[in-house]
Amino acid sequence: MAEVAASLATEKLTSLLSRDVELLRGVHEEVEDIKVELEFITCFLKEADAMAARDHQGSTSIITWVKLVRETAFRIEDAIDDYILHLHVVNSHEHHGFIKAYLCKAAKFLEGMKKRHEIASELRDIRISVRGIGQKRKRYGLNVSGNTVVIRRDPRVGMQFVHDNELVGIDSPRNELVRRLISGPPVRTVVSLVGMGGIGKTTLARKVYENQTVVQHFDCHAWVTVTQSFHVEEVLRTLLRRFYEARKESPPDSIGRMDEEELIGKSREYLHDKRYVAVFDDVWNQDFWHSIEHVLLDNNKGCRIIITTRNEKVVEFCKKSSLIHVHNLRPLPLELARELLHRTAFRFDPEKQCPPELKDLSLDIVRRCQGLPLAIVAIGGLLSTKGKDVLQWKSLHNQFSAEFDSNPHLTDIKKILSFSYHDLPYYLKSCFLYLGMFPEDHSIRCGRLFRLWVAEGFVKQKQHATLEEVAREYLIELIHRSLVQVESIDSMGRVRECRVHDLMREVILSKSEELNLIQTSVRNLESFKGKVRHLSLHDRTNNNTGGSSKSQAHSIIAFEVADIPESLFITLSRDFKFLKELDFEGVPLSYVHEELGDLFHLRYLSLRDTKVTMLPESIGKLHNLQTLDLKRSLVHALPAAMNKLHNLQYLAAYYTIYDRNSNFHSRRGVKMSNSFANLDSLEKLFSVCVETLERDEFFIELARLKQLKKLGISRLKPKHGAALCTAIEQMNNLQSLSITAKDEGFLELQSITCPPIFLRSLCLRGRLTKLPNWVSKLQNLVRIGLHWSRISDDSLKILGVLPNLLKFQLTNGYDGAQLHFEKGYFNGLKELALRMLNGLNRLTIDEGALPSLEWLSIGPCRYLEELPWTVSSLKSLKHLAFHNMPNSFALKLVPNEGADHWKVEHIPNVVFCCTNGSMQCYVYRLGDQRLLQALR
Repeated sequence: MAEVAASLATEKLTSLLSRDVELLRGVHEEVEDIKVELEFITCFLKEADAMAARDHQGSTSIITWVKLVRETAFRIEDAIDDYILHLHVVNSHEHHGFIKAYLCKAAKFLEGMKKRHEIASELRDIRISVRGIGQKRKRYGLNVSGNTVVIRRDPRVGMQFVHDNELVGIDSPRNELVRRLISGPPVRTVVSLVGMGGIGKTTLARKVYENQTVVQHFDCHAWVTVTQSFHVEEVLRTLLRRFYEARKESPPDSIGRMDEEELIGKSREYLHDKRYVAVFDDVWNQDFWHSIEHVLLDNNKGCRIIITTRNEKVVEFCKKSSLIHVHNLRPLPLELARELLHRTAFRFDPEKQCPPELKDLSLDIVRRCQGLPLAIVAIGGLLSTKGKDVLQWKSLHNQFSAEFDSNPHLTDIKKILSFSYHDLPYYLKSCFLYLGMFPEDHSIRCGRLFRLWVAEGFVKQKQHATLEEVAREYLIELIHRSLVQVESIDSMGRVRECRVHDLMREVILSKSEELNLIQTSVRNLESFKGKVRHLSLHDRTNNNTGGSSKSQAHSIIAFEVADIPESLFITLSRDFKFLKELDFEGVPLSYVHEELGDLFHLRYLSLRDTKVTMLPESIGKLHNLQTLDLKRSLVHALPAAMNKLHNLQYLAAYYTIYDRNSNFHSRRGVKMSNSFANLDSLEKLFSVCVETLERDEFFIELARLKQLKKLGISRLKPKHGAALCTAIEQMNNLQSLSITAKDEGFLELQSITCPPIFLRSLCLRGRLTKLPNWVSKLQNLVRIGLHWSRISDDSLKILGVLPNLLKFQLTNGYDGAQLHFEKGYFNGLKELALRMLNGLNRLTIDEGALPSLEWLSIGPCRYLEELPWTVSSLKSLKHLAFHNMPNSFALKLVPNEGADHWKVEHIPNVVFCCTNGSMQCYVYRLGDQRLLQALR
């Protein structure tokens, strides 16, 4: 982490040095000198950081030195931010009118000189500190390569030798993997077991490897533990020795003297006529396959290789030369997890039964483990020492975090989970630790996370990719490394929400000092004196540690906050001058004060789901702002000062209106002034209300936003359709487009001749005389939604041939009484929603049509009497939902009673969504007795 802090500080220094030399008057020498010294220190830091993380004996001095570097790097960042803020204040006074500026100069000159002197003095002091850090390393001989490494016990070793009666839920995956090893094609095949630390990869691999059917099937076998710091030659020697030993043969004495090339040759010679199985346990390096693929030759005898890894990318390298099967290990379901806890906690009890007084407590403890076998076994072992004492069990439950850090029975869990963190490249460590800002069990919206990472400066620019796209790559890598779990995926196959396993979060919090991350309450914010870089606000926490100025804080995110004090923004502008991120999503905030504009460094501001009705004009002073999130706030119009935000990349602003007549929620965009050409960095603008426009100047300005990737327009009048089409044609980077007509009126969108070629998502809300011709050119379109459109069967055929279409939603948008899905159309479609088709009385799906469909939603369709019989042939269908369908329709599908139940019995998940008069929605699974009661 010190390497991350030092790198960020170096980047800031480089950026500052690239400015006008006149702006650095008096501090240029200090800045240049600090940068050079810091670059030398950074070269040494990567290994020093790793050594401090491993906590080897005798490395206390290294740990202290790394901490000093980290704190100094933070200090450098703050000094630079302070300097830039000072320049901004000076420049803002110079831009006033002549007379006012003359008077201001006289009053501000001495203050400005004093401030410049303070900053120069701070930078000189930092330069001395940085030089001192380098000298301390030499003085105390902090030479990483020269330190004595003490070999410690690896806490993972014993996990592969667990007795069968201490395992649960292993029979099914073991039997499946055994079948894969002994059957299948004769070509060499790699079976990879992937999952987070402690999930049971090694245990499962060992049980498969030792299975007698496997042992008898192969001529020779080898087990090699690889680990993070493997040496290729040593791995090859161990592999060859294991093969010899498995056949009770003595390996040649010369193996110890062979180099890599000789070892490869010897292995190929030995294995050329043998059916072998080899296990490589705990592989970390993505290039590992390059080291062994030529050793384990493919002799067409059904040879098998098992790789266990936390990183799914390790397996990707195998694809070019072997068949691959990836087996992802998942956490144990609750019942199996509880059974495992009982087996270990009551292992000395003859009946191995949990007494009634401990059942609820054991369930709570299991939930904390979230299905991680390593944690369950370790905690069960600890509980076995406490017998059936309810008070001791409660004590463990209530002090779980403290026990996790200090109890010898549980520290192995933390060590094993921490290996994944230590293996991260430096640029991912800060991103991962930042997840500690979010509460336990919190589902994290990925878009929000990406923009927070970007605002904090964690994301590095790449050619031909936006910072948000690079941030998505970072998250995918963390997922592949089993550090982050996928919570939900959108219709385009991208991760939409993610979360961190609670025990992995404990690891993050144990390292929160490295990111200076503190959790405290809003009521402590004004009096807070903690040494902090990142503040996570919760009403349920009350931390308030002593230390230095709170002006060091870079980010504040509020969660589950019941009340916001009136003086909040005064406190922020006075005490948090370096703030970059301010996230008040979902808090009861109703007013934003003018002091907001004093937060010059602010890059991220979220007022999503708040009660804020308007923004202050001072928002125009936030020249560094990149993200402004106003979704579902009460803001209806944006101030004209928004035009000054030339760095703004993401502007999301809409509010929701519920129409009782149509039983439908509609989004309304916010109003903007006609002048916004300075917002030329905008990538997302969603959405803008244009109903009050009389002329086309707005759309001329809109066409100048060349970086737009997402655009939303609401309340569009027919007379502005042509002007909007002209603007859209100039948006070559557009990927998502949503257009809503005023009052469900007509959308005049025919005049586009060359639509954006990268468009992936299209939503049209309004009447269409016909589907625009340009839609047929959208070869990259993945998702389309048509609402109130009244399209015909001919329009369906246009959509049905789009090669990449995965999701189609048709809401109140079809005029016919019959809807026909013909064979040969929509071959790749996975999701189909047919909603509010009130005139529909017959749905026809040809046999063989919609072959890829996984999700189907129907209703309300009050005249639709039955489901087509061909639904029974939709073999890919996993989810079928009906919304407010007639009772007679629903009764036909009831198990054992309904005549049409056979049509849906192959579908795993069939639900009925029913809305009553008070707009409460009830969801019943097919077969639920409550559904029958509701229908009757």
